[in-house]
Amino acid sequence: MWQTIRDKAREARALWRDFTGESAYERYLERHARHHPDHPPMSEKEFWRARDTFDEDNFSTGCC
Repeated sequence: MWQTIRDKAREARALWRDFTGESAYERYLERHARHHPDHPPMSEKEFWRARDTFDEDNFSTGCC
């Protein structure tokens, strides 16, 4: 029973982290390691700064 509760809590936490974007840097590191193993990834600070800059420059109104 306790194992099931822990598993469900772990799943809920993973979903929450994906929903809030908290896991974005970890996903970036995994993808970077697969596709670009020949050079180092951005630091976490650089990643969030680049992501914010991208979001500011590429906004969508949701239309067309």
